Amino acid sequence: MVLAANLQLWITFAIIAVAVVSYALERVAIEVTSIALIVVLLAFFHFFPVADIDGNNILTADVLLSGFGHPALITILSFLVIGQGLFQTGALEAPTRKLADHGIKRPRTTLIGALLVAAAISAFMNNTPVVVMFIPIIVALSARLGMNTSKTIMPLSYICILGGMVTLIGSSTNLLVAGVSQRYGLPAIQFFDFAIPGLVLAGVGALYVLFIVPRILPPRQNMAEQVGGGQGKQYIAQIQVTTGHPLEGQTAISGLFPALKNMTVRLIQRGEHPLLPPFEDVTLIPGDQIVVAATRKALTEALSHGDGMLTTHMEEPLNGNGEEADTTSEAPKRQAELVLAEAVVAPGSRLLGRTIEQAGLHAETGCIVLGIQRRSRMIRMRMGEIRLEAGDVILVLGARDNVEGLRRSRDVFLLEWSTTELPEIAFAARARLIFLITVTAAASGVVPVLIAALFGAVAMVPAGCLNVRQAARAFDRRIYLLIGAAIAMATSLEATGGARFLAEAVVNVFSGAPVAVVLSAMFLLIALMTNMLSNNATAVLFTPIAINTAQQLGVEPLVFVFAVIFAANCSFATPMAYQTNLLVMGPGHYRFSDFMKAGTPLIFIIWLAYSVFAPWYYGLAW
Repeated sequence: MVLAANLQLWITFAIIAVAVVSYALERVAIEVTSIALIVVLLAFFHFFPVADIDGNNILTADVLLSGFGHPALITILSFLVIGQGLFQTGALEAPTRKLADHGIKRPRTTLIGALLVAAAISAFMNNTPVVVMFIPIIVALSARLGMNTSKTIMPLSYICILGGMVTLIGSSTNLLVAGVSQRYGLPAIQFFDFAIPGLVLAGVGALYVLFIVPRILPPRQNMAEQVGGGQGKQYIAQIQVTTGHPLEGQTAISGLFPALKNMTVRLIQRGEHPLLPPFEDVTLIPGDQIVVAATRKALTEALSHGDGMLTTHMEEPLNGNGEEADTTSEAPKRQAELVLAEAVVAPGSRLLGRTIEQAGLHAETGCIVLGIQRRSRMIRMRMGEIRLEAGDVILVLGARDNVEGLRRSRDVFLLEWSTTELPEIAFAARARLIFLITVTAAASGVVPVLIAALFGAVAMVPAGCLNVRQAARAFDRRIYLLIGAAIAMATSLEATGGARFLAEAVVNVFSGAPVAVVLSAMFLLIALMTNMLSNNATAVLFTPIAINTAQQLGVEPLVFVFAVIFAANCSFATPMAYQTNLLVMGPGHYRFSDFMKAGTPLIFIIWLAYSVFAPWYYGLAW
C-alpha cells in the first residue's frame, strides 16, 4: 500500500510521541509499552512500506528487530552480568571495608572520599552494583556524622552518574550512542575519546553534589521511625501465642484486641502469611506472632500483671528521632533483644517478582517483614499481594543474630550496618581479576569492547563467581526491551526522513547563529528530555538527529555525538530518569520533588560548564 512520504513521516512522529508519553507517565509498564511500540511499527511499515530506489521495503521486520541483537545492547547486558558477579562475590568489599574503618576517626573526610571512590569505579563498570555496594557504607558514615541518611544517599547516585561520563563503558548510554553512531558510518568511539571533557563536567558537578546537595535535601523519616510512632519513646514488642496463652482464641472486635490495652498491633505473622490491620474477625491461634508498638509504661503494666500475657521479645526503644533511647531500670526487662532494620531488595535478587510469602523470608531468616516501601512510599495493599522489585525497602524485625545474618544475603542488603564486619568471600579475587582483564582489554584496544565484555560475562560462571541462574537474573528485561524499542524508533526516524527533518528544523531555528550556540541548545534539549523519558531512549533517539545536524552545519559529527552522550547522562531531576535514582529513592525515603529540587540545578550547571568548555576544547566559533 502506498502512502505519501509526508503523511508517513507524520504518522511515524505520532507513534513515537505516544510511546514517549507512555514511557514518561509510566501508567503502563515499560515492557508493555516497548512491545506494543514494536508491534505497531512492524504492522505500520508492513502495510505502508518505506521503499528504496529499487522499490524494496527498507523497514522490514529484520531491520526493526535488529536492535535486540545490537552489539551495544549485548555489551550492556554483558557488563550487567560482570557487575552482578562483583556484587555476588563481594569483590569490592575489601576496599570499602578499609574506607569504613578509616571513617571511625574521620567520618566526614571518609564520606567525601567514599563518594569520590564510587565515582571513579563507576567510570569502569555499570554504576548500579556500585551504588548497591556503597549504600551501606554511606549510611554507616552518615550515622557516625549524625547526618540524616536522606542527605547522603542521593549524592551517591549523582556522583556515580557523573563518573560514568568519563569513559566509553561508564554507562549504558555511552555504549548505545557509540553503537548507533557507528551504524551511521562514523569512526568507532574509543575508550577514552571523550575522557577530558567528561572529567571536566564530572569535576564541576561533583563540587555541587558534595557540598551543596546535602544542604538542599530535607531530612526524611525512615520506616522504623514511622512504625515506632515518632512521638514519645516507643517499644516494638513481639508476642508469641502458644497453647494455653491468654491470647489464644481471642477475636478482634472492631479491629482491636481488648486484652492488648494501650498497644497498637502492627502485624500478626501466621506461618509465612502476614496479617495486617484492620483485623476484622481475626481469631488468634497457637503459633501466631503478634508485633505490637507501645510505650514503656504500657508494657511495664502488662508485664506486672504476671498472667503470662506478655512473655515477649522486645526491641530497643525508639525516641522521637527514631534513634535508640537511653534505657533505665524502669524499662521492661527483655528476654531477648529484637532489632528493627531496613533492607533493600538488590538488583538480580532471587526475590524479584515474588511475594513475601513466596520468598519464604520468615522461615529462612527468622525475621518478620513489617512493611514494604517502594519509591519512598509505604505500599498499602496486602503484603501477600506485593511482588518485590529491585530497590524496594523492606522493614524487618527479628532477633539481633537473625537480622545480622541478613548481611550474608545477596538478595537484600542491610542499611543499618556497614560492610566493615563482612568476611572476605572465596571467589572475590577471581571476580576482581576477571573485571580487571575485561577493562584492560577494552581500554587498550586489544579487542573490541563487545568481545571483552562477553569474555568477562562468560568467565564469571566457570570461575564460580555466578551460577547460570544468577547470571540470567542480571539481564534486566526492562533495559533489554526499552533499548530494542528505542533502536527501532531511531531506525524508523532515519528511514522516513524524520531525523533529517528535525535536524533541518534545528538549523533553521538557529539560522545564522554560531555552531557553539546550536550545540549548547541541543545539549540543553537532550538533558531535559532525558529526565522525562529515559537516558537510553533519549540517547538513541537523538543520536541520528545530532549527526544530521552536524552534517547540515558542516561540523565534525562526533562533536555533536559526544554532546548527546553527556546530555543524556544528565539524569538528575527525576527518579525514573536512571536506575540508580530509583535504587536510592527507597533507602533515602525521597519524594519526587526532592529529585527536582536537587537535580534541576545540577542539569543547568553541567549545561553551562559544557557550553563554556566545549567550544574552546573543540575550536568552535561563538
